Amino acid sequence: MHALAAIPDPRDPRGVRYPLTVLLAVAVCAVMAGASSFAAITDWLHDLDEHTQQRLGFTAGVPVGSTVWRLLTRLDDTLLGTVLAGWLRSRTTVEVTPPRRYRTVIAIDGKTLRGTRTDGRQVHLLSALDTTTGIVLAQVTVDTKSNEITSFAPLLDAVEQVLGTLAGVLFIADALHTQTGHAHEVTARAAHLLVQVKANQPTLFTQLKQLPWTQIPVGDRTPDHGHGRRETRTVKAVTVATPGGIAFPHAQQAVRITHTRIVAGRTSRETAYLTVSLPAGQALPRDLQTWIRGHWHIENKVHHVRDVTFREDLHQARTGTGPAVIATLRNTAIGWHRITGPTNIARATRQANRRFTRPNHRRDQRLTDNAMTLCCGPC
Repeated sequence: MHALAAIPDPRDPRGVRYPLTVLLAVAVCAVMAGASSFAAITDWLHDLDEHTQQRLGFTAGVPVGSTVWRLLTRLDDTLLGTVLAGWLRSRTTVEVTPPRRYRTVIAIDGKTLRGTRTDGRQVHLLSALDTTTGIVLAQVTVDTKSNEITSFAPLLDAVEQVLGTLAGVLFIADALHTQTGHAHEVTARAAHLLVQVKANQPTLFTQLKQLPWTQIPVGDRTPDHGHGRRETRTVKAVTVATPGGIAFPHAQQAVRITHTRIVAGRTSRETAYLTVSLPAGQALPRDLQTWIRGHWHIENKVHHVRDVTFREDLHQARTGTGPAVIATLRNTAIGWHRITGPTNIARATRQANRRFTRPNHRRDQRLTDNAMTLCCGPC
C-alpha cells in the first residue's frame, strides 16, 4: 500500500485531473520547505520546474490555488495525521538495543488556533507527542461545545492505531486531565499515566500536600542555568502505604517537585504535585525528572515552533477541516526535520527551500524524493 493511499478522496471521481496522493505529497513537502498557508503550498508547487512537476505526476499542468484549498479542507484530518505519523515512524532509525530502562513517553497537550473560527469559535486541537522522536503521533479536534476531557479517549484511540498497542506506554498530561475516567481508560489499555494535581481535584491535592515531605529524602536534584537565571529542580517520590493509598485510581506514587529559581539575586520557589501509576521500581526519581521535563517538549518544540516559524496564529483558516489539516502538515514537517537531525526548524525549512545555484535553479532534491516516497513508497 502506498503511503497516502489510505486517505479517501472526497471528490467526485468524474473529472478528477490531479491525483490526491500527488497533491498531498506536494503539500507535505511544501510545508517542510516553510509554506505556512494553503496559498503558499500552491506557490511552492508552481515554482517547481516543469521536469520536477512532471516527475511528480503533473503531466497536464498544475492546479490553481482554489483547487488545492478546496481539496485539503475536505480531508479527514485525524486519518491524515495517522498516516503521516506512520510514515515518519517508518523513516525513524530504530535502536537495535534500546537502553535497559527505555520507555515510550507521550506528552499530551492542547493548543488553540487563534486565527481560526469554526461555528463562531476558535479551533482547539489536542495532540500527543512522542518525546523521544519528536513525532506528533496523533491529533484530534476538540468539539467546540466541549473541552479536552472528552477528546482524551479518541486521542488514545488514534495513538493506538499508530503504535499498534499502548502496553507499557507512559502518558504525561497537565492537571486538566487528572480525571478518574482517564486513569481507568489508560490502565485498561495496559498503559500508565503521570499527571499533575491541582485544585481541580481538591481531596487529592490536599492529601498530597499533607504528606510528610520533610521526612522523605530527595530522590533527584538537577541544577540548570541560562538566560541570566539559575534553577534547581528537586524531586521527591513516595509510595503511600496508608489504607486506601493515594486518592486517585491506579496511582502508585506521589511526587513533589520543588523548582527554585534565582534571577538577579532574587529567589523564587514553586512546588508541584503529581501522581504516577508506575511503582517505584519502574519509575525512579531521576526517571520522573526526565519524563516531567519531557512534557515541556510539546509546548516548546511543537506548539511554539508552529506559532513562530509557521505563523500559525496569524493563519485564518476557517473552512471545513482546513485548520486541523494545515496543523497536521506543520506537525509532519517539524517531525521530519527532528528525525533527520536539525534542531533549528526555521533554519531547516530555509535550507529545504533553498535553490541550487545551477542554471536550472532546481530545488533541493531531497524534497522531491520525499514526495516520491509518499506517493510510491511503502507506508
